Amino acid sequence: MDTELITTARLDLVPLSATHAEEMATVLSSPALHTFIGGEPLTPDALRTRYERLVAGSPGPSTAVWCNWVLRLRAESRLVGTVQATITEAASVAEIAWVVGAPWQGRGLATEAAKGLVSWLGDHAVSTIVAHIHPDHRASAAVATAVGLAPTAQWQDGEIRWQRATHP
Repeated sequence: MDTELITTARLDLVPLSATHAEEMATVLSSPALHTFIGGEPLTPDALRTRYERLVAGSPGPSTAVWCNWVLRLRAESRLVGTVQATITEAASVAEIAWVVGAPWQGRGLATEAAKGLVSWLGDHAVSTIVAHIHPDHRASAAVATAVGLAPTAQWQDGEIRWQRATHP
């Protein structure tokens, strides 16, 4: 499964490229973005190396496919975040994640991007969507709810597994 351009009302979800690293390093520079996921902001060079690894694909492509996009806010003609899906083709399951840079939060961009991603996954016969969310991360819980996910009783690495509700 190859990533392709996804468009929403305000965003272009552009397939990730290592050339996005410089601009994305600025977008992702706020330490607050790491409150729930850990780590710290990466330098442009470190982010470029990470993006090269992601674009090269999963080391086990027969078991998982990595799909990554940057979010381009058309009105500002700039990158504002990312979405990703790790797809297990045999089971038709996608684990999704999103992040929007601090200056663009609170505008519904994460929800809009996640909805676009979930729609694209549905068009590609992915039947189960999951996300792992820190129990205190209310903004991500709101995004998950908006795309039809509901919390389960399962935990992984201190996060709650959310999964598409039977009847969203």
